[in-house]
Amino acid sequence: MDLHGKTAIVTGASSGIGRATARMLADAGVRVAGGARRVDRLETPVALELDVTDAASCERFVESALAELGGLDILVNNAGLALGRYPFDESSEEDEHTIFATNVDGLVRMTRLCLPHIRDQGHIVNIGSIAGRQAYENAATYVASKFAVRGFTYALREDLLGRPIRITTVDGGLVETEFSVVRFRGDKEKADAVYRGIEPLTADDMADAVMYALTRPFHVNVDEIVIKAVSQSSGARVVREG
Repeated sequence: MDLHGKTAIVTGASSGIGRATARMLADAGVRVAGGARRVDRLETPVALELDVTDAASCERFVESALAELGGLDILVNNAGLALGRYPFDESSEEDEHTIFATNVDGLVRMTRLCLPHIRDQGHIVNIGSIAGRQAYENAATYVASKFAVRGFTYALREDLLGRPIRITTVDGGLVETEFSVVRFRGDKEKADAVYRGIEPLTADDMADAVMYALTRPFHVNVDEIVIKAVSQSSGARVVREG
């Protein structure tokens, strides 16, 4: 499927998977509106402030993005995060709220706001995680949020059956981005240790999977893509060199 001339919204487009996806979309001839809190780091043709946890921010973003794009073909719900690695009985209300507000409420909100404007032969891509397929220890809230993303994706697929809109979830394993730096609240040593001794996925690997789903012939809906490093079999099992 040729994407040239289409339009897209990408959330969390200032870094990592979001930035790589926005870049690949632009290279394919798509006009992209990128949203992020760090507007100065956006490299998209349309760069707008967006905090997916804030309803008013989402509404302003969608209104401005649609005005700039003139319509919408592709929505990539990428914004998401994790906070900490600890047993659930050490969790805090604040962390739980932030994770669910970003990963679940934000994704659902952006989908609801954008859906009425997505044109025929449009596509919604949700960036999920293998954490939404199989639980691993010391990440209960993050795991729950990603299970919710996967469930919402499939429920929306049922609701939109018969309408010319495709829906895909791309579930990645260890991807070396700023994700772990955020998770460990800026502790670079802890973040680097997550990927030590393996060759993790890159943001480009994930973006390439997104592009694969988007470019299939329209009668083909890629329901889900699961992508992990060769050294990783599940969220909890990784083989490290040395």
